[in-house]
Amino acid sequence: MTDTRYDSIIIGAGPAGMTAALYTARSDMKTLLLERGVPGGQMNNTAEVENYPGYESIQGPDLSMKMYEPLEGLGVVNAYGFVTGIEDKGDYKIVHTEEEDFETKTVIIATGANHRKLNVPGEDEYGARGVSYCAVCDGAFFREQEILVVGGGDSAVEEALYLTRFGKSVTIMHRRDQLRAQKIIQERAMANDKIKFIWDSAVEEIKGDDKKVQTVTYKNVKTGEVSEAEFGGVFIYVGLDPVTESIRDLGVTDEAGWVITDDHMKTSVPGIYAVGDVRQKDFRQITTAVGDGAQAAQEAYKYVEALEG
Repeated sequence: MTDTRYDSIIIGAGPAGMTAALYTARSDMKTLLLERGVPGGQMNNTAEVENYPGYESIQGPDLSMKMYEPLEGLGVVNAYGFVTGIEDKGDYKIVHTEEEDFETKTVIIATGANHRKLNVPGEDEYGARGVSYCAVCDGAFFREQEILVVGGGDSAVEEALYLTRFGKSVTIMHRRDQLRAQKIIQERAMANDKIKFIWDSAVEEIKGDDKKVQTVTYKNVKTGEVSEAEFGGVFIYVGLDPVTESIRDLGVTDEAGWVITDDHMKTSVPGIYAVGDVRQKDFRQITTAVGDGAQAAQEAYKYVEALEG
């Protein structure tokens, strides 16, 4: 057990977690930011951010670093760690990681969500050999190739537009007959000569040789017709799953694993809050994550003030 007790431990350094850390630190709370990867969360997988105030357009990784840079100067302690559980001890909590345990008065859960898999044959086999969930990470590997993007929401269409910089063509496959993305993004995709569409269809299997992806088998969900087409890369954007395996025993999640909070980011456990994509909510954007983080930090400050009486 560490000798230091923190006022707040924030688990996850996406936009919600970093904003929470900014506000707790500015409230003179001793803050630990725990992260198991590079700061930024899903922002690092986003090529162009065009709906964040103050920027007409900014690369996701660049915005991540701009949010992260001020924290060290404010005294936020940063640590790398995989959280394995949170123990509620009433006036304080214990955050367990694989390496060590930390004591804190409050916890802000900002663990986010991961891209959902299709769970079809070939998806895992060809991971890093043609199957990807991050266009900005891997797009350049597919220059002048036929690229498939699976999904119909904002992320799928935005990343398809980004991938037109590299691919010979980009095909968007969606299991419905129209996209779910924002209208302005849809219009850009429809107007792009390099983007094609396969409607009402779902991937059945991803095939290849011993080196990389070669073809994709897919089925029309209305007619049942099965087809196969050649693709060098497959980018998958079919939704998100919450990263909450380590906190399921706290009793703060719904059946799908999303953390349940009130409008003040409070969970059912006093002193434990949740922010950003990990929350049970309808709208997941950088702007809403930032708002969540600021709100939770304010609530954590009031909670610690009340404890110290």
